[in-house]
Amino acid sequence: MTDEGRVSSTLGWFRTAKDKFRAFAYGEQSEPRERPRVGLALAGGFARGIAHLGVLRALREAGIPIDCVAGTSVGALIAVGYCAGASLEQMARVGTSTSFTDFGRWTPSWLGLATNQRMEKYIERFTHVKTFEELQTPLAIATTDITAGVSVYYSHGPIAPPLRGSCAYPGLFVPIQFEGRTLVDGFVTAPVPVEGVLLLGADVVIAVYLEADNIEQPRTFTDVLSRSFNIIQRHSDLSWRTQADIVIEPDVKPFVWDDFSKTPEMIAAGEAATLAALPEIRAVLRGEKRDSAA
Repeated sequence: MTDEGRVSSTLGWFRTAKDKFRAFAYGEQSEPRERPRVGLALAGGFARGIAHLGVLRALREAGIPIDCVAGTSVGALIAVGYCAGASLEQMARVGTSTSFTDFGRWTPSWLGLATNQRMEKYIERFTHVKTFEELQTPLAIATTDITAGVSVYYSHGPIAPPLRGSCAYPGLFVPIQFEGRTLVDGFVTAPVPVEGVLLLGADVVIAVYLEADNIEQPRTFTDVLSRSFNIIQRHSDLSWRTQADIVIEPDVKPFVWDDFSKTPEMIAAGEAATLAALPEIRAVLRGEKRDSAA
């Protein structure tokens, strides 16, 4: 079986197993809940991930419930704040004043150019929550075990090590050693962590994908690295789309990967894309047949 087949089979298994359990537990004539359990899967994208704040704000204003969240890379960072109950407005203010040195420190080595240890202090700007158990909303953080080449999701225990692992961009940041695994950025195996919210029991999955397509000439080594991974991602397995009920795609292509100064514009892009998707979201929540996101 191909890697694509294995991923599709695994994601399909989660939904099938969940549906069979619900049918066994509640019977065919009754529903376990008045509404479906909604999961939000947030993709990575460095500074472009600020668009997630606009998505969350638009969903909040529209009264769309979010029962669980999964995040990859910056999506995991935003998700930690949201699930901890941090103010979206405060997170936006933090984003506006953020720079690379707030979470990264240049320490060239054979394994990477920098360490992201400072991220542990960075997240304290909007929450002092330390463990998954303290979160108000269930969260799964996607990481990649670089040795085994598989996705590893964390939803229990300390938050900081999995978060740093999920944000450890290969080649740029040194991998994170945690619980016997060597972890790098979750986007390598889970660009949009739909699997994570399925693991948390989501019935409806809203996925947020941040496609990068900056056409400027690369300025630095990190630009070359980022552009290369963007190209790989564009041509990689997109089976996650078949498991998402709705895919929101903010237009973040004009923004540079490390330009936090465009926070208001990126938030606006997230809001606009979410407002456009609201009719489809409401239709799915009413139980109407979803359109294929593939």
